[in-house]
Amino acid sequence: MMRMNVHLEFNWDFYCREIELTSFILFFADRIGFSLADASSVMQDIWAESDSSGAEAVKPIGDVIALLQDLRRRGLKLAVSTSDSRQGTEKALSTLGVTHLFDYVLCGDDHGIETKPSPGNAWHVCRQLSVLPHETVMVGDTRTDLRMAKDAGLAYSVGVLSGIGAPEDLHDVADYLVADVHDLVSIFERSAPSRPAAEQPANDSETKCIPRTSSILSRPPPPLGQPPGRHYSTASRAGSFDYVIVGAGSAGCVLANRLTGEGHRVLLLEAGPKDTGNWDSWKMQMPAALMYNLCDDKYNWYYQTVPQRHMDNRVMYWPRGRVWGGSSSLNAMVYVRGHALDYDRWEKQGATGWSYAACLPYFRRAETYSRGPDEYRGGDGLLRVSRGPHIHSNPLYRAFLEAGQQAGYPFTEDMNGFQQEGFGYMDMTIHEGRRWSVATSHLRPALSRKNLTAEARCLVNRILFNGRRAIGVEYEQGGRQLQALADREVVLCGGAINSPQLLMLSGIGDGDHLRKTGIEVVQHLPGVGSNLQDHLEVYVQHECMQPITLYRAQWKYPVNMVKIGLQWFLFKKGLASSAHLEAGAFIRSRPGVEHPDIQYHFLTSAVYDHGRVSGDSEAYQVHVGPMRATSTGTVRLQSKNPRDHPLIDPNYLATEMDRWEMRQCIKLSREIHAQKAFEPFRGKEIQPGPAVQSDDQIDAFLRAKSDSAYHPSCTCKMGAEKDSMAVVDAECRVRGVEALRVVDASIMPSVVSGNLNAPVIMMAEKASDIIMGKKPLPLSSAPVWRPKTLDTQR
Repeated sequence: MMRMNVHLEFNWDFYCREIELTSFILFFADRIGFSLADASSVMQDIWAESDSSGAEAVKPIGDVIALLQDLRRRGLKLAVSTSDSRQGTEKALSTLGVTHLFDYVLCGDDHGIETKPSPGNAWHVCRQLSVLPHETVMVGDTRTDLRMAKDAGLAYSVGVLSGIGAPEDLHDVADYLVADVHDLVSIFERSAPSRPAAEQPANDSETKCIPRTSSILSRPPPPLGQPPGRHYSTASRAGSFDYVIVGAGSAGCVLANRLTGEGHRVLLLEAGPKDTGNWDSWKMQMPAALMYNLCDDKYNWYYQTVPQRHMDNRVMYWPRGRVWGGSSSLNAMVYVRGHALDYDRWEKQGATGWSYAACLPYFRRAETYSRGPDEYRGGDGLLRVSRGPHIHSNPLYRAFLEAGQQAGYPFTEDMNGFQQEGFGYMDMTIHEGRRWSVATSHLRPALSRKNLTAEARCLVNRILFNGRRAIGVEYEQGGRQLQALADREVVLCGGAINSPQLLMLSGIGDGDHLRKTGIEVVQHLPGVGSNLQDHLEVYVQHECMQPITLYRAQWKYPVNMVKIGLQWFLFKKGLASSAHLEAGAFIRSRPGVEHPDIQYHFLTSAVYDHGRVSGDSEAYQVHVGPMRATSTGTVRLQSKNPRDHPLIDPNYLATEMDRWEMRQCIKLSREIHAQKAFEPFRGKEIQPGPAVQSDDQIDAFLRAKSDSAYHPSCTCKMGAEKDSMAVVDAECRVRGVEALRVVDASIMPSVVSGNLNAPVIMMAEKASDIIMGKKPLPLSSAPVWRPKTLDTQR
């Protein structure tokens, strides 16, 4: 028997089986008078009323208590590391009756805890138990758990198929996969009984998910510190396709729908899992649960930037969707098209045929607007767009809109219609209380078509070429290297990070950079990964003097959370049916600016760290930031390994103009908050805070607290042939090669003035007609509001 530490990364509440997926019932049942039997009954009713298929994936994985007792008898030290709170974790362990079986417990709100998959937590546990990393085994059920083990240099990792992580999702990061927790015992023994020959898989290294009735290993575990090797096979995918689309995000789902609707054979490949059928799929369907998916990399690429030299060398967090629907399955569901002049600017920058008059018909084709169609809004599209359900019930929204008008700004009835400029209501991609992602709107209706093959958990490694013609892609799925061939074209829809990364991995990009990375150059295009543009924003927060914010809709008020959760699960109504960014504004920062260059989102709450940390008082905030920064950045390869995240450098605040605009955002926000409409509610300013007044103080605050608004774009920009930095032409074709297109936010010539999901959906709608050689929709003649004068700022 080897002496080792066992580091458990389970979600303990999950194994109790009596609790609802959000941990409502088990942790807090006693506070509202529920017995555990009552809680179990309630949860069965919830799933009966819900059409989520996630419940089918939840299954018992064995008697955890008996397992822990067995491991203790064998002399192993046991520890728990979890991102859950200490209060909730201790409650769960106590309820299970296993507190005394653990030598150490590390929780998500402990001082100094690091975010998964950082190896720091694993090393901390090792130090506490006086064991070395190579004497430690990680047992977990999510991808981030097992990645932590690899990064920390632990002996090996064991993935438990609890229903949270699928075999395909854990295969490449787990050294062993088990279907039942009792199979762990076999791994910790010196050897394991061999299976009968008839039960041996043809290639045991490719079959890591062992049935519960079988012995977990047909060979002894590897020596400590030496995980087993992995072997892959390469094969061509059966079947023939006209188009291979890489990325099932907003653009990829639209293209898959439109192309298959015209009879074309399409293979759609997504690196992440499906957006339904997982135990926690409800987190993507419930609008108010959007922050849950920012905490790990199950549905999220979980990118980090390089240190930002103009922002105190901070490493910035960049979440991006890695799931069917892409970022439309994770975002805040705000539907903003941008300004008409953004698209006219595109045309001037070389994107011929992409003016506002040419794009507006495709915005209309894509949507069904809840307030009815007009010359700006659509009435029979697949994407459902509506206004927030609480815009008239919470007086803070009204105060924000009135304060803007009191400060001299106009009110706009529809910021996606005739007039963007001003204060008004935010449109949301929410329908009947559910997120209406592009996976829901465009992909799901097409899945029944025989000419669409949609795959999940497929990491595309490179584009295949015959000479200069793209003929398919090579990708990894379930531990196997596969190839898929396209008779017509390969279309990249990976977004502003993944599309340039895949182009560079395939030999298309700046020649010097590719050669330094050890990649053979297929086509020198220096613009690939260049011109990176994003929106930087900051939160300006005030305490609220009345209890009308979302402060009591958090876990420190468990009874409220139970009520909110049950109301949504049963009726799809209540506070959980909105993302609560229901009002906003677009204003100009200074005289002479043709159209708004500052955007506001108003939230009836105060949050921190991308919403992963809740506020500690009744408060409200604005998210505010410039729309057309002059600083641009880059995406570059870290290595030629497709699994290595690229080096992302947005180069924030590199110009004095950008710093001035961010400063102006603070000053204009304070002016708006000071208006009479906020007097019944306005408490002290939380941040920046009254001590932050001078330009130097404001600049220091902005360097420390500003963050991405998650709008990366322009890294494969569209442009004219004379533009040496243009990557694609006006028909989305990659320059210098054949049968290869890019359709996503990366091909924007410049970032639009607003959120990006609506423009990307429009771009894919328009690109589908271009790809199929169809005549474009007739140009729109709808007028656009202009300010009476540019001599004043408002």
